[in-house]
Amino acid sequence: PRAARPPPAALIPTVPTVLTITAIPTIPTGGRTMSFRRSLRRLLIPLTAASLAVVALPAQPALAKSDFTDRPFMGWSSWSVQSSTHEGYGQNWLNEENVKRAADGVATHLASAGYEYVNMDAGWNATLEWDFHTDASGIPNADPARFPNGITEVIDYIHGKDLKAGLYAAAGLEKEVYEKNAPIEGAPGCFTGDIAVQPLTPTNMWGGNWKIDYDNPCAQEYINSIADRFASWGVDFVKIDGTTEENVADIAAWSEAIDQSGRTMWLTASAWPVPHAAAGPLRPHANSVRVDTDVECYCDTLSTWESSADNRWEDLPAWLGDVEPNYWPDLDTMPISNNTGQGIQDGLNDTERQSVMTFWSMASSPLYAGGDPANLDETAVSILTNPEVVAVNQAGRLPVQVEDGTLQQWVKEMPDGSLAVAVYNLGSEAADITVDFGDVGAERRQQVRDLAARADLGRAHRSWTAEDVPPHGSRIVQLTPAR
Repeated sequence: PRAARPPPAALIPTVPTVLTITAIPTIPTGGRTMSFRRSLRRLLIPLTAASLAVVALPAQPALAKSDFTDRPFMGWSSWSVQSSTHEGYGQNWLNEENVKRAADGVATHLASAGYEYVNMDAGWNATLEWDFHTDASGIPNADPARFPNGITEVIDYIHGKDLKAGLYAAAGLEKEVYEKNAPIEGAPGCFTGDIAVQPLTPTNMWGGNWKIDYDNPCAQEYINSIADRFASWGVDFVKIDGTTEENVADIAAWSEAIDQSGRTMWLTASAWPVPHAAAGPLRPHANSVRVDTDVECYCDTLSTWESSADNRWEDLPAWLGDVEPNYWPDLDTMPISNNTGQGIQDGLNDTERQSVMTFWSMASSPLYAGGDPANLDETAVSILTNPEVVAVNQAGRLPVQVEDGTLQQWVKEMPDGSLAVAVYNLGSEAADITVDFGDVGAERRQQVRDLAARADLGRAHRSWTAEDVPPHGSRIVQLTPAR
């Protein structure tokens, strides 16, 4: 079915507001569109208390989170190779030597394009049998078999490459920490055995931890103690996994803990995916939210098209009304790494790899590759580092879906006023896809540039057609008014 044609002012979704209104207008600001809520804040500053009473704004939660409003993060994550059955990979891959090799690969091949985060996923603080390590205060610490020199040595190595380091944790209280009844660091009289909900209640998406009682002030002190330790190590990113609607309190506590630690850290709420019902409650606290299932196939490769890269085109539209700058839609890792050399393979062909890069960039999803950065092939490097496609992602603007179904069209207004337009063929046969300029809010005459090919295509009048788009293929172009 064809979606209704959006007027030009609707090319950037407006931010949900706390006011009950029948429409949310936008205000033009030098070619950009400013949300009504942001405009309202500026207007309310000089108002008197009496005026505010007339407006009757309800109380809002404190936005205690690091500010990543400008753009989503870029980097790499370890889970894709940890989840694979390919020889030489799997859960035992996550160790000091391999993380350093991954950091070397990111620094050598990707950092110049903006990729900077090296994120260690589940298992950094656990044995291969998933026995978790914590110190005498119940704070996670690295598995000594995986990281014999300690986690700080690896983080210092990552920082030495001018990169950033990320760690993983799960929502709720580790059962081992509850049983330990550890004294909470910096909080005399507080013990970890006192902060679980009674009777003990399993929590997070797999029920692996105990639900935390945040009515007990000691609970926040415990999360603070972990964030403070992470800050002392130089951690730049925290992923809280297994987040369900009942774990919003965990993300809020982590957000507050990071804020009080004094260190800027990206906080992502993750699951496979986070339930949509949690989208609104999480917005004040997380910098990004997982909106889709794991991209990994849990097989010999990183992923396949059907399992489960193609789910993103179906699932992202439902979240576009909930996300915003500094609350980015996380589509999971990009399975773009290696299709020709040694080591684990992507499981996607080059056409599909480009479609992944294009869709993640149009979505303003965090751009983080999976795979083994030590074995990147030339095509993967070319796709991941294309400056014109990366710029679409880093513009920090959210897209609008113009056409759904098998032959999809998406549009995003760029900061310079041009339009990024992407088309996708999700079918099994090659197809032509025609973009009507009126549908995407463009003027009749446009200069067209292919961003993936980095080539000018000339002028077009009223429409542009992407010819012979292969199955699972895409095109991404820039439309600029032709004067």
